[in-house]
Amino acid sequence: MSTATDNAEIALLDGLLRIPSPSGQEQAAVQWLVEQMAAHGLEAWIDEAGNAVGALGTGRPETVLLGHIDTVPGMIPVRREADRLYGRGAVDAKGPLAAFVCAMARLRAAGGLPGRIVVIGCVEEEAPSSRGAHHAAQCYRPDFCIVGEPSRWDRVTLGYKGTLRVRARLRQPCAHSAHARRTATEGIVELWRRLQEHAAQHNAGRARAFDQLQPTLLGIHSQSDGLHEEATAEINLRLPPDLSPEAVAARLAQFDPAIRIEVLGATPAFQAPRGNPVAHALTQAIRRQGAQPALVLKTGTADMNIVGPAWGCPTVAYGPGDAALDHTPDEHIELADYRSAIAVLARALTDLQHRA
Repeated sequence: MSTATDNAEIALLDGLLRIPSPSGQEQAAVQWLVEQMAAHGLEAWIDEAGNAVGALGTGRPETVLLGHIDTVPGMIPVRREADRLYGRGAVDAKGPLAAFVCAMARLRAAGGLPGRIVVIGCVEEEAPSSRGAHHAAQCYRPDFCIVGEPSRWDRVTLGYKGTLRVRARLRQPCAHSAHARRTATEGIVELWRRLQEHAAQHNAGRARAFDQLQPTLLGIHSQSDGLHEEATAEINLRLPPDLSPEAVAARLAQFDPAIRIEVLGATPAFQAPRGNPVAHALTQAIRRQGAQPALVLKTGTADMNIVGPAWGCPTVAYGPGDAALDHTPDEHIELADYRSAIAVLARALTDLQHRA
């Protein structure tokens, strides 16, 4: 790889990091990335959902590289320190998305491959809506899929837990504090305690976090108009493969009939088989780079949970970056890992596209 190519690949990620794109505000970053993909010789456009899309080749097999261009809020000054590049999204997940684009640009420069490769920079992955992935799930029927999420360059992710996000609301008449009664806030707190107890019972004997029910209390708010008092809580639950969002929501509603449970977002868990051809192509490419690959399961949730079941094709998640830095004020990517991931993707895509 030439110095010019290396500089261009780093510049692509640097430029993408410099355009803020929290969920719902991705338009400028999408437009910029589409222009960059077109400049690299890819067919590029913005689809109906607002996703950035680039394509190389025609026909089958078709491989979709599904990343996301949105980030969580929080500005991190973009800067390079030695071989680290800092910025919001460097890991989650502009780093993997930029690696996808760079791998495709390398393949185009080398003359292309059989079939078609499509890269999609989805919007609203960090929001409960996952609007970009839901749109893509309806528009494509690929033979293979790689979802762009940080796994470190030498690991491949086979599965993500499901998620359920709810708002619990209790509204009741006001009463004097001297009277023996349960306040609305106390009712919500009791619901949270019962959920914690339920999770502990479910998790008994389950050593792996991937198999556990993991609730998180995001916030509690209370208010009163003098006649009625109301307390609300937002709760997020990470779900193992054997618990559906519908079953958990129904169980929550049974804890206290007076508390209304509103589902804000729900996604089942997804796990790909170990021996699928995409995992094989990536692990073989990692070995060619001199590392011992690993297959992992993640306790988070990704767009893989949406497109994996919808498409039914061999699907894994892959991308450079340390996922422990997701959403943190220290978010950064090791550029050596970024370079290695681009090389792995180019090799793996070559193997996949020649399978037909």
